[in-house]
Amino acid sequence: MDLGTLRQFLVVARLEHLSRAAEELRVAQPSLSRTIARLEAELGTPLFDRAGRLRLNDAGKLFRGYVERSLGELEAGRRAVAETTGEGYGTVRLASESFLTLTGSLAAFKRAHPAVEVVLHQLPADEMARALRTKEIDLCVASQPILADGLAGVELLDEPVWVATPVGHRLAGRASVRVEDLADEQFITARRGHWHRRLLDRLFAARDLTPKIVFEGDEPGAIQELISAGLGIGLNPAMARRVAPQVPVVWIPVDSPDCRRTITLCWAAGTRLPAAARLMRTALTEWEWDPPVT
Repeated sequence: MDLGTLRQFLVVARLEHLSRAAEELRVAQPSLSRTIARLEAELGTPLFDRAGRLRLNDAGKLFRGYVERSLGELEAGRRAVAETTGEGYGTVRLASESFLTLTGSLAAFKRAHPAVEVVLHQLPADEMARALRTKEIDLCVASQPILADGLAGVELLDEPVWVATPVGHRLAGRASVRVEDLADEQFITARRGHWHRRLLDRLFAARDLTPKIVFEGDEPGAIQELISAGLGIGLNPAMARRVAPQVPVVWIPVDSPDCRRTITLCWAAGTRLPAAARLMRTALTEWEWDPPVT
């Protein structure tokens, strides 16, 4: 049971698809199938259900947790040795769903610590816990809860989410809107899994409504531009008024206490972060996340 086998198992477990896993790993699919079969033979039990689509079974889920923790500890040990010898001090790996929120704080961090290398990973929230456990990343910033054990975190910002409309839209003169007022509107939003989309779906589902979505994409930064172009309306956090003030849209408060987002900084609990990651954690927690809008 070598490290390569375990790393390949984790990719297959994550994707639950042999051909896609083989493509990501850049190995032949028959070779990957044999690797997984040998691992199952060594453990004495199947790790996947193969009736129809490949699915990780209960034994596989149990084993995956141990593999993630083991490989994570090995990576933490490697970096600890590098830090001790003066070779690894300067790297911190940070994940986020979108880095538009972090541009100001990251720029300030680089000015304060120019020798530290910052490696950024754009990940969906449901991948962040796994990446923290396996030490693929040191820190993550999420705009929605990460439901997983073994994580520590601190809230960076809790802010309202507004409706943005094109200039001249029928709602543009309103002091506020209810979710029900938006039932017939066309929405510009992010793909499923992103916090924009989850919030939109949650707000509408709570009122037995379904949003009319005319665009969903992977670029949250494009949402405001498309709204400004008159293609629809969308939910946007209050912070977007500061990071993209030049985009002409109208901002309207939503009359709903749960139309908010909470930005949280997370890391793996019970382990000592590398020095560069500790510097980044301090910088992000001390950053002024909610300055007044001018």
